[in-house]
Amino acid sequence: MPAEARRRAARRLSETAYLAASTGLLWVAIYYLPIGDALFRLAIPLPLVLLQMRQGGRAGLEGVAVAVLLLVVLMGPVRGPLMLFPYGLLSLWLGWCWGRRQSWWISLAGGVLIGALGFLLRLAVVSVLLGENLWVVITTAAAGMLEGLADRLQWAGAPDLIQVELMAVLLVILQNVVYVGALHAVAHWVFPRLGQPLPPPPPSLQPLLSLDGS
Repeated sequence: MPAEARRRAARRLSETAYLAASTGLLWVAIYYLPIGDALFRLAIPLPLVLLQMRQGGRAGLEGVAVAVLLLVVLMGPVRGPLMLFPYGLLSLWLGWCWGRRQSWWISLAGGVLIGALGFLLRLAVVSVLLGENLWVVITTAAAGMLEGLADRLQWAGAPDLIQVELMAVLLVILQNVVYVGALHAVAHWVFPRLGQPLPPPPPSLQPLLSLDGS
């Protein structure tokens, strides 16, 4: 094997190991550190996205697999693989979109879908483990929002079950719109400084990225 090929293989191996370990440590920090949860969740997909953009899709898949195996060892066979939903899958999707210079609208739409489905799957798994339906927490919040809205608009009657369920789904989607949008913004500011610029954002989103200074 030529020396240059050996160097590329060694670099790919070391970047996969370090960035997968970084992802695993961020996931562990969510559970065991009392502060910084929101920042850790925002950062979780980014190391594996960077890995895929630098080394290709195969390295991205290997990084996700290494991170999951590491978390299985550190946290057990249940909490460890939960990192996949949605963070691992989201990192693969964003790495694919940004590496191929896809439109932000495509990466945002797919990211929101993956995030919402991953959240619901993780919620279902945790509900089974705890023996408690955690979806009730979300529907309770949705019902409270609908009742508050009805009071402000002076609507008669209480919201029915279908309205509450639709509001709960809307809350999940809205949460992921904010989360995936924040991921795009952070990567837009940080990745160019690491030599991996993102595709240009749509003109309609440029005012939201004014901190870029360009």
